[in-house]
Amino acid sequence: MRKGWIIGLIFVVLVGTGITVAWIETSDKQLALGSAAVLAQESPDSSSLDEQISDSGQTAIKQAIAAAGPAVVRIDVTGSVSASDSYYGLLDDPFFRDFFGDRFGSTPEERETASLGSGVVIAYEDEKFVLTNAHVIDDANTITVTAVSGETWNASVVGADDVLDVAVLRLDGDTESLPVASLGDSESVEIGDWAIAIGNPLGLSYSVTLGIISATNRDIAKPSGIGTFNNLLQTDAAINPGNSGGPLVNAYGEVIGINTMIARSTSTGLSIEGINFAIAIDGVKDVLSRLIETGEVARGWLGVQHADINADTAETYGVDPTQTGTIVAYVYPGDPADVAGIEVGDVIIQVGSSAIEEADDLNDAIGILAAGTEVEITVLRGEETLVLTAVLGERPSEEILANYQGSGNESSNESSEHLGLVVRDITSIVASQLGLNSTDGVVIMDVAAKSPAERIGLQEGDVILEVEHLTVASVEDWNAAIEEVGEQGVTLTIWRDGRLHFVTIE
Repeated sequence: MRKGWIIGLIFVVLVGTGITVAWIETSDKQLALGSAAVLAQESPDSSSLDEQISDSGQTAIKQAIAAAGPAVVRIDVTGSVSASDSYYGLLDDPFFRDFFGDRFGSTPEERETASLGSGVVIAYEDEKFVLTNAHVIDDANTITVTAVSGETWNASVVGADDVLDVAVLRLDGDTESLPVASLGDSESVEIGDWAIAIGNPLGLSYSVTLGIISATNRDIAKPSGIGTFNNLLQTDAAINPGNSGGPLVNAYGEVIGINTMIARSTSTGLSIEGINFAIAIDGVKDVLSRLIETGEVARGWLGVQHADINADTAETYGVDPTQTGTIVAYVYPGDPADVAGIEVGDVIIQVGSSAIEEADDLNDAIGILAAGTEVEITVLRGEETLVLTAVLGERPSEEILANYQGSGNESSNESSEHLGLVVRDITSIVASQLGLNSTDGVVIMDVAAKSPAERIGLQEGDVILEVEHLTVASVEDWNAAIEEVGEQGVTLTIWRDGRLHFVTIE
């Protein structure tokens, strides 16, 4: 009480003597108490004050560039592709070949390609790596990294992820002198924040552009037409070819995104400018350890199409429009959700300990889990709350997902019952669920009650590799083998829990 009274008295004295106080932000983002009277003496008129404000803004931007800029590198890539001139198809035509022979040659020659991108040097467990876009180093034969100082390194790909469009490079040689950038927090980024793009647009090394964050959490179709970028940062800081893979930096010199995409026109062909996108750095940090340690990101896969709950979806599926969660619109047959018993119309409200409030939450919760993870999925079904257990598969590639129909439709369906067993082909997702390294064999889906197979202990999930030493790689092989050897005294080679077993069904 006494301390507060003394502070109040001092404040009154200061005001009474014509002195006011001002809060001033220091370089370490802390606020300090300063004298506004002194500021006024230094800024006798408004034009001088405007100059000081402008100067302080420029100083902050220059400091941010100085902090991150030296860690930005140029990436030169050479590769090779098959020539795709239109006449190669004609040369392969049988009639053309019968008439002209092989005088023109019919095999497309490979040609060398060269491309340019950007990257940013980061530190991970006492080693320096370069972050860039996956599309920058696609099909690379050689990768050369050049620092602002002009020093160069040969580089190799440590890992790449086509979902995020991010890759990690390792430099060959001494990197002691190479500066590193600090990774920021993209979750805290707000519309209107300063955004600085640094890179090598059009081959113009170490170019810097300035703008603001125009939007966050953008979902945009990829330029290739395969897949979608999620949770992008949108900025009007100019990004051009060659900027790909370079950092988007905040006013404190921290990397908040990896520049990846430029919007040139609308779907109707209308030209647009100033709409550029960067991968939010938090998503990169989530997968960085997996990229460096394993070379890939084997994301979990549940196998559902789902949507936010709004007036339309609530009416369609008969759920409360105020309910949080995401509603299941489709379950891919044979995939983990299907196996776990998730149904169309279920509202997923929790994955493990993570609450699901909207559709993107489910993507994030499943995406950070590895394939093979067993996780509890809490769903609302009518008036019931159910907790279902799913063993996540591995997320199919973007190319596969473009025409994906579920693992249950990739095979030749289940077999008719032989020996009291129903089996099916092993797809990549089924293999992930079972912890298999191969899709060879067939997996037992059902064992008939009181059948010979049940009596000798065969179980759902067992993998049949051979019938009487005849290799079984598919349901078709299984049916053919049983037809050949019959159903009496059949010896099967079974894989279960990492071990081979030989069983005979009498």
